[in-house]
Amino acid sequence: MISKRMNEALNEQIKIEGQSSMVYLAMASWAEIQPGIDNVVSFFYRHSDEEREHMLKLIHFVNERGGFAMIPAFEQPTLTYPSINHAFKELLEHEMMVSKSINNLVDISLQEKDYATHNFLQWYVAEQIEEEALARTLNDKLELIGDDKGGLYLFDKDILTVSVGTEE
Repeated sequence: MISKRMNEALNEQIKIEGQSSMVYLAMASWAEIQPGIDNVVSFFYRHSDEEREHMLKLIHFVNERGGFAMIPAFEQPTLTYPSINHAFKELLEHEMMVSKSINNLVDISLQEKDYATHNFLQWYVAEQIEEEALARTLNDKLELIGDDKGGLYLFDKDILTVSVGTEE
């Protein structure tokens, strides 16, 4: 049985994962109306889908452990960006916030001596290491490119080879 404190903390993470999906969905929609970055668009849509899967995984876990997973309302995400670079910087900042939240959950699970939840969360810890590394790599590439349109073209081609997250 999951404790009330752990249930509440996991429900907050459910909200964060769902909000992440909305953030990346908004990025995808914005990117879709920008010329010539179709693969970036696909990347953001895939990222949004993955975050929704992360949310569902948490929902199932909470309910299976005897808790109650609450489906939250989401905040309106940012809808437009000054550039692709800005969107990817926000992606990195967002992933760093998610990592901090996952680390907090791990801490609570240890305080509660909830080793089943601790074990479950290790997948999220590993996932966030990958997510942050990917976001940093993409930001580094965009920084190298600067305002070079040819570089952006190659970045768009290169992003097809980028793996989004770990598979279960």
